[in-house]
Formats: sequence, structure tokens, C-alpha cells
Amino acid sequence: MRSAPTARRLTAAAAVLLALTGCGAQVGDSAAEPAPAGADTALHDALPEAVRQAGVIRFAGDSHPPYRTVAADGAITGIDKDFQDALGELLGVRTETIVVDSLPAALQGMLSSRYDAFNGPVKVTAEREKQFDTITWMTTRTSYVVPANAPVPIPATDALCGKRVAVVTASVVEEQLRQLSAFCERTGRGAVQSIGLADTNATLLAAQSGRAEAAGMTQAAAIDVTTQQKGVYTYVTQTEEQGATADKLALYVPKSGQLGPVLHKAFGALFASGRYQQIMQKWGLTDVTVPQPEFNAGTPA
Repeated sequence: MRSAPTARRLTAAAAVLLALTGCGAQVGDSAAEPAPAGADTALHDALPEAVRQAGVIRFAGDSHPPYRTVAADGAITGIDKDFQDALGELLGVRTETIVVDSLPAALQGMLSSRYDAFNGPVKVTAEREKQFDTITWMTTRTSYVVPANAPVPIPATDALCGKRVAVVTASVVEEQLRQLSAFCERTGRGAVQSIGLADTNATLLAAQSGRAEAAGMTQAAAIDVTTQQKGVYTYVTQTEEQGATADKLALYVPKSGQLGPVLHKAFGALFASGRYQQIMQKWGLTDVTVPQPEFNAGTPA
């Protein structure tokens, strides 16, 4: 038999619990916890339970300047870092980047729940949107970076016909290079030989070493490379006649995690506040901005 003091303590505890449940609170319900200072309360509360409990969104990220530049000590800077910081402040969670070696590794890692998101830049496609939600936040065209001291000058993109071009495997640039190669063949010149590599740094090394005549990348990346290494590289940009399109590039989130709709709303808030425009201007990308973030733009309505 319990002692009278013990019984009184149990009765008091039960009364407190009853009062809490009567007011609508649930034990262990993290939704009842207030959003951190500076966060948007509605967006924070809309986050999936697993993200709110963890307090962090894990982004996969390969080395892809100017989106992500990985320093020797592991520090990451770039457009992606700026957007992650802005999203984290708005949502009231931390953001962190786990460096991966390729786009396929990022996509598979998200499907395996190792990462929550990947800020690309990745082209939106209906096929990928069967498994991922996408938030389009920029457009771009494809450019080809050439060493300034190349033995054979590349004054225009059609000079790459019959040449070797290094590109990141499974990237939007790889698809655009196929279009350029088809143009070359239609106009009676040799097809372009594509060399698929893991990341942008590897493609630049291939061009510098003579393994390839050029490194294919987004126009934004080409601008960054030639600006940061003045006199070392030049670049040419693919034209519409050569099959180029202004591709929609997006952040990717697995549909299974249910984070996509919240990140879409968060991006909308960054657009409305002017933060999006500030970040894009900082990196010299005003020419590839979009008026509003688009949700699953690759899938027909």
C-alpha cells in the first residue's frame, strides 16, 4: 500500500496532466514549442515533425562554384550557402551541407533519407518529379570554358564540333551538349565527344590538362570561373540555333519527406522580402533570376 504522501503526489501529478490535456497540449508534441526568435511561426510549425524535432535540414552538396565552393578546411561558401542561411533563419532551424561527389550521389542519398534536400542547380524534369518535389529559383544557359592558352582557339561554340568537352555526369549541361553535338552533325561537322566527370573542378582540370578542349557548365558558373581566375579562362555560350534552352534550375526535395511545399512557401517569402534578389545580385546573377519560385514546374498541370 502506498503511503499517504506518495498518494497525494501521484494525485497532484495526475491533476497537472489532466489540466494540460484539457487545454489541448499533448505530451511530447513539438508543435506546442514556440518557433525560435526571428523565424516565421507559421512556416516553422508547418515543417514536417521529423525536421522540427531534429532542428536541422541536411543539404547534400557537391563542389560546384559559384553555387558551392568547398575550402581545404571544409568550409563552404557560395550562393547555396547564402540561400541555406536565409531559409534556416526563416524556418527557425539549422542548415548543414554534407559534401557529396556527384549529382547521382545527391539524388540517391536523398531517396535513402541521408539528406533532406539538394539545392542544385538541377534541371527540373517530369521524370525526376515522380520522386522529388522541385522549387525552381533560377534559369540558365549552357557555356563552355576554355583555357586562355589553348593550342586551338575556340572563338565560338560551333568551334567545339569534333572536339572533346568535359561535363558533370547527369547534369543539365550534359543534355545541352547532346543538343550541340546534334547541331554539329546536322551542319556537316563532327559530333562532340562528351567526357562525363564527377564535378566542375574535375571538368576544369580536364580542360587544363588537354584531356578535353573545354569544360561545359552553367553560364553562372562560367562567369564565376572567368571572374575569379582572370586571364586563365575564356568562355563561349551555346545559342538557341545550337539547341540551347533557358533551363529551369531547382532545389530538389524527396516527396516522401513532405518538406517540399514548406520550402516552396519559404522561397516565396524570400522573394517577397527582397532577400532573393539581394543574394542573386551579390553573385552577379540578375540575368538568370525568375519572378517567382515555381513548384514542380517540370510536370504538366
